[in-house]
Amino acid sequence: MHTLDVQLGERGYPIRIGPGLLADADGLAGLASGRHVLIVSDRNVAPHYLAQVRSAFADKQLACLILPPGEAEKNLGRFGELMTALAALGASRDATLIALGGGVIGDLTGFAAACWMRGVRFVQVPTTLLAMVDSSVGGKTAVDLPEGKNLVGAFHQPSAVLADTDTLATLPDRELRAGLAEVVKYGAIFDQAFFAWLEANVESLLARDPDALVEAIARSCEHKAAVVARDETEQGERALLNFGHTFGHAIETEQGYGGLLHGEAVAVGMVLAAELSHRLGRAPQADGQRLAELLARFGLPTRRPPTTSPERLLARMRLDKKSLSGALRLVLWRGLGQAEQVSDTAESAVLDVLAG
Repeated sequence: MHTLDVQLGERGYPIRIGPGLLADADGLAGLASGRHVLIVSDRNVAPHYLAQVRSAFADKQLACLILPPGEAEKNLGRFGELMTALAALGASRDATLIALGGGVIGDLTGFAAACWMRGVRFVQVPTTLLAMVDSSVGGKTAVDLPEGKNLVGAFHQPSAVLADTDTLATLPDRELRAGLAEVVKYGAIFDQAFFAWLEANVESLLARDPDALVEAIARSCEHKAAVVARDETEQGERALLNFGHTFGHAIETEQGYGGLLHGEAVAVGMVLAAELSHRLGRAPQADGQRLAELLARFGLPTRRPPTTSPERLLARMRLDKKSLSGALRLVLWRGLGQAEQVSDTAESAVLDVLAG
């Protein structure tokens, strides 16, 4: 097992990565200090892991809420269901929420924890690769609106993250590939050596080699934890983690959260961001080609879905929460390992890349 720490001044929490973590009933039980526990999961994950997690809290006043799967469920209506479930449980200020699932469940549960009685504990138990390396770490919680992704949310850090790599055995291949997009992102924006390691280990990762997966997750989380420690509420450096996301979120929103998966949309977004960087004279074209080739080897899309309009995508990007006074703020790069935030990109250049 790998254990990392997210340090936030006097606060902090552990990230535990490895096999068999859900089988450790005592370790799970120790994460809930109060008497009330609400476990939130979805219909894909719950049949595999809910009973195991639930048994660890047999001595608590316990409730479970099982939601339909999918990004479309990360909305204010489902958030209201969590509030109702907490009220029915009689959850007090020492309650703990357990997010058992992927990024949708983690974001939704974390936002509920941030809002219930102005903030209670929650634990991230991610069961997808994408959630393990990205959304479970860092305290970003949110729900989507039809107008845009993650527009309603709060920063609320978990009290612990338990990434049991055994849960990846039941993850569909498409979800695994989508998670690998976020892994590639860390190499693309921070770490050329890690990017090269990924290029050398494509087959092992797609074959779900346990050692390769733990290595990829741990190295990704190390980068995420370090950035969050330096910039918890995204006032500067943490924005670099959004590489590809402004494009990707626009695609997800335009497709009604029912087309590309988040990681797939981010893969397309990173290629678009790299191409825009090249066209603006900021980055070599060869690095963008290398990025696109690695994503393609992982079976990820690298082109804008043909059913999406460049003009409508640009309009979605203007509403992205990273924009400022209606002006686009994009994360671009100077090449592998050299991401930067740019606030003065002409919309015409963005539209040309989307159209291309």
